Amino acid sequence: MTHPSQPIWYDMAEMEFRPKLDHAVEVPLYRQLYEQIGQQIRSGQIPKGERLPATRELAGQLGLNRTTVSAAYELLETEGLISGQVGRGSFVTGGAAGRVDWPSVLERVDGTHTAPGSWSRDVISFAVSRPSRELFPLDDFRTSAQAVLSRADLPDILQLGSPAGYEPLRRYLIEEARRQHLAAPGDDVLVTNGCQQAMDLIGRVLLRPGDNVAVEDPIYPGLKNLLTGMGAQLCGVPVGQDGMDAAALERVLERDRPRFVVVTSNFQNPTGLTLSIAGRRAILDAAGRAGVPVIENDSYGELRYSGEPQAAMKQLDDRGGTVLLRSFSKISFPGLRVGWALGPKPLMDRLRAAKEATDLHTDQLSQAVLLEFAESGRLAAHRARVLKAGAERLAATLDACRDWLPAGSRWTRPEGGMNVWVRLPEPLDAGELLARAQRAGVAYLPGKFFAVGRFDATALRLSFAGLAPEEIRRGLEILGTLAKAELETAQSRFEPSPAMV
Repeated sequence: MTHPSQPIWYDMAEMEFRPKLDHAVEVPLYRQLYEQIGQQIRSGQIPKGERLPATRELAGQLGLNRTTVSAAYELLETEGLISGQVGRGSFVTGGAAGRVDWPSVLERVDGTHTAPGSWSRDVISFAVSRPSRELFPLDDFRTSAQAVLSRADLPDILQLGSPAGYEPLRRYLIEEARRQHLAAPGDDVLVTNGCQQAMDLIGRVLLRPGDNVAVEDPIYPGLKNLLTGMGAQLCGVPVGQDGMDAAALERVLERDRPRFVVVTSNFQNPTGLTLSIAGRRAILDAAGRAGVPVIENDSYGELRYSGEPQAAMKQLDDRGGTVLLRSFSKISFPGLRVGWALGPKPLMDRLRAAKEATDLHTDQLSQAVLLEFAESGRLAAHRARVLKAGAERLAATLDACRDWLPAGSRWTRPEGGMNVWVRLPEPLDAGELLARAQRAGVAYLPGKFFAVGRFDATALRLSFAGLAPEEIRRGLEILGTLAKAELETAQSRFEPSPAMV
């Protein structure tokens, strides 16, 4: 969409409005119109006291629905920039002087989009990739928390601690990493506020605005928004049946010289796909030849329901160029926000310094409770229940896709994780179908939220882990019925007319 820094559309001499509205972007037209008029008022290009065209008049000039213009005017009036006077029209009351222009101050040009985050409880939502709250072992958590609260060293736990994390948890994690042959002799661990903070710290240390980063395409929206928010240029590498395409990555490494590569080794979000061993080695070889670090995001690796686990890229890398990110969030309690990074100590030291500059230290109480939960054996027991439930939910999702989605639909068949990637038959558009699905009681995220450079309008993500099997089946029945009806309508538009004889 047009940004306030660009000359746009208001001509005082001719009294004409010429906004540049982009119908192709996700920002609603009324919002684009509001932002462009508001910028002109705040900058003084439309002076105080000026009368704006009537909503009907402006709608006619722009080829818009009158309600679109009315919605833009309502936002302007709410902000105090204009005032509507019955029988006379809308007049500019705000201006540039004496006010902070927050929309201009906050203006972003990185093109990030935030996916919708919540829906009514009446909606069956496949939109959020998170564990089921019904599976949380609350009694076990209370027992673990009480054990920590009863300890003699509780005052030390509640005191400011190292920004590297709660020291007993760090020792536990590094010992586990050594047991699994993940930690090289010069490696260290940094405890973070989930994998997202670990990625943020890596970006702060390694990136400068304009740097390239090689990422999967499609990609998890949180990572896309984080990196572009830092000014990084994303180089999308296609994700195929075996995960990130190593041959395509090699071309990106040669052409774009990215600062680092981010790859999800297990059950990639949004596709659910897992990198093969051959693919892992090929990516490591390509990155090694280019001298580029690999950030292995393994948030979902603990959620394998079938098949044999693959060796981590960190374990396969004998060059020391891989940083492994993992988290307790998907396998235990996501609200506690405890993750970690494992990598070369010089990098971990820099990440720790960056973390200290932002939050001084991590939440030691949450980390102590999670350590107690793990060392007591309660985490292993909970994981077994999670894997059983996850397998049932994944099976329900795949069966319901087969039973209800229209002919010609395709979907991934992961062996774990939380997500299934669906492609509806053309000419269906998952983004356009979403509004009708929500009205019918189902939500999901269309492919546009995950696209880097390759946008597939037919694609959508189904996040199944937070839903009971019966909800999954009912939700996909609703979605499939809607998709079939829409497909029949679309196909009827393209049926050839009978020949005139």
